[in-house]
Amino acid sequence: MDTIASLFSFITWPVSWVIVQFHKLYGAIFGPDTGWAWGLSIVSLVVLIRICLIPLFVKQIKSTRNMQALQPKMKAIQERYKSDKQRQSEEMMKLYKETGTNPLSSCLPILAQSPFFFALYHVLSNIASGKVIGVIDQPLLESARKAHIFGAPLASKFTDSAAEVAALDASLTSVRIVTAIMIILMSASQFFTQRQLMMKNVDLSVKTPYMQQQKMLMYIFPVIFAVMGINFPVGVLVYWLTTNVWTMGQQMYVINQNPTPGSKAQDSYLQRLLKSVTQHGEIRSRRHKAVVKAIVAKGSDRNENERRFIGALSKAGFAAQADGTVVKSDVAVAEAEGIAAPKRQQPKRQTKAQRQSGGQQGKGEEAVEETPEESAGEAAQDAPAKPSLEKKPETPAKGGAQGGRSRANSGGSRPRKGQQRPKHPSSKK
Repeated sequence: MDTIASLFSFITWPVSWVIVQFHKLYGAIFGPDTGWAWGLSIVSLVVLIRICLIPLFVKQIKSTRNMQALQPKMKAIQERYKSDKQRQSEEMMKLYKETGTNPLSSCLPILAQSPFFFALYHVLSNIASGKVIGVIDQPLLESARKAHIFGAPLASKFTDSAAEVAALDASLTSVRIVTAIMIILMSASQFFTQRQLMMKNVDLSVKTPYMQQQKMLMYIFPVIFAVMGINFPVGVLVYWLTTNVWTMGQQMYVINQNPTPGSKAQDSYLQRLLKSVTQHGEIRSRRHKAVVKAIVAKGSDRNENERRFIGALSKAGFAAQADGTVVKSDVAVAEAEGIAAPKRQQPKRQTKAQRQSGGQQGKGEEAVEETPEESAGEAAQDAPAKPSLEKKPETPAKGGAQGGRSRANSGGSRPRKGQQRPKHPSSKK
């Protein structure tokens, strides 16, 4: 570990300078030789580094979103080359290259802060050895060696002997208890952060190498830090525990406010959004409008969570618009309940006389009014149409001859009683 830390000795001066500046601030409040002054200086160093890494974290989030957008294509590649793992890996790498996506982007924040981590380890190791380093001169060195965090010196380690711990004016039991608790908390926070990502913010319907990588990291990182933690000074454990807590809180915020499509976190997010819409009757936040606008634009490509959200909006009486707003819509409620628009019904079956009459009217000619006797004779077969109050002139129609002959030639027809329709002048008598 000392050899690796020495590789980053070039950054020990700025790291020690930042710690000393924060120590001046907290030393004026808690006392220069207290563990609070030195411990809070290390915590403040973590916060400063993580704030500087926010642009890198945003890049990591964008890369993660790109990975999620590629899930359907990755699934198609898996199905296509199911029996050829080598070709499957080649196609995956080709897809990453074409889209400019890096599957290892989730490790970028860890890699970026590694130099600061090893530089801090190098500073604390020199403090434990009584060596001046960076801007930490001899008076500051003596102050740091006297600082205790819950009874454990800042530079002590779990593997230190009783003599080494006694030289720092502490007991071996206190050092072992404090370092063991901090190692457990450090590993647990690392595991919980990764598990939160896997269980809540990943579309579990698609199995990809990216998901396998994240699942592997979920178990590997805590074990690595637990094994390495016994060789970390207490100050380094404070640093790493603080950065894990920061990462966990930062990730919780991202999952709650910008979840991955298709994940459990997205379902919870849309449920909260639905509750807000039903309470206020509108979408107030610009960010929420952007979410609804994106869902509406997807159309038939919506995932299950988004389809459920649109359906719940309809049942609540709202319709999502293309600009991300919602409007009151009774039609949306009726459609959601299946009673919105009446179904198109087939026309009733007409009698032979009605069909002939309709055919004549379809040719642009006037229909001949039926006599009361004809209406009464056909009442048993179908309901008669409402008779017109205005008597129409009995003008012979062009299609009357064909209609009359079709009536006369139809088999099984009985002669009608009452007044007969006039025959066309061209018909034979």
